[in-house]
Amino acid sequence: MQAVRIHRFGGPEVLKVETIEEPIPAGNEVVIRVLAASVNPVDAKMRDGNYPAVTESELPYVLGRDVCGEIADIGDEVSSFLMGDEVFAFLSPENGGYEEFVVAKSSEIAMKPKTLDPIAAAAVPLVGITAWQGLFDHGRLRAGQRLLIHGGAGGVGHLAIQLAKASGAWVATTVSGADKEFATSLGADQVIDYKTERFEDIVDPVDVVYDLIGGETQDRSFQVVKSGGALISTLSEPDGDRAAKQNIRVGRYTAQPNGAQLQKIAELIDAGKVKVVVDSTFDLAQAAKAQETLKNKHVRGKIVLKVLA
Repeated sequence: MQAVRIHRFGGPEVLKVETIEEPIPAGNEVVIRVLAASVNPVDAKMRDGNYPAVTESELPYVLGRDVCGEIADIGDEVSSFLMGDEVFAFLSPENGGYEEFVVAKSSEIAMKPKTLDPIAAAAVPLVGITAWQGLFDHGRLRAGQRLLIHGGAGGVGHLAIQLAKASGAWVATTVSGADKEFATSLGADQVIDYKTERFEDIVDPVDVVYDLIGGETQDRSFQVVKSGGALISTLSEPDGDRAAKQNIRVGRYTAQPNGAQLQKIAELIDAGKVKVVVDSTFDLAQAAKAQETLKNKHVRGKIVLKVLA
């Protein structure tokens, strides 16, 4: 089969299209015939050697954390899926999605949303699970609460807006001026242009801040969190001393594969409560170009690789 691998860490030039053996599933695993694979910022971190789970001992390594495809082989212990099932998955770091066939644990996969084609479905798993766990597992967001999302037009952010609204929360978000209409179309109740407006001056106190930007934006966010609220980030750990003084919870987390949560997201998609936006697509052999585009272009939604027809 064809796969995109790295043999050393570095820039996009280290990605190589190679022919390797097709995988064989263990007892609790399936093999997915990959139709599409998503491109995420974490892929570049792994490629650069800046992701702790991927070290030189794992090289050569196939990048990619989420896929959509059809089950092509099943381990002896798997009873919840059948050959030919259309599934999507957020993969563990040891398995990469930039390849024609990939192994996944049965606990990582879910049935593909019926209303999405494989390209759109491949865009969902990592960002969907990241948003779900940030909002509900770490942020403990509940219906009726107020939420501020920093970076609402990106891959994680555009799903976070919709998941929060589906849960019954009130949602504000910061985006660039060009994305204000987009964020409003996703259901955001208040949209702030971070380039021309200071969110801390115009957003009333919120129960949860979901930080996808970090840095100075995270520091300023302490000003808008209610006592007893939470500031949750995917990037860096917020100031614990400041949090204690203000009586708020803080945390930085890394999303973990979870097929059950992914199935809930699929149900929301099929119910019309969540939509996924694909910015652009590339062929598998163009993986390096896709990563460069994600880094250098303003991307609204997700970039996806077309793997098999």
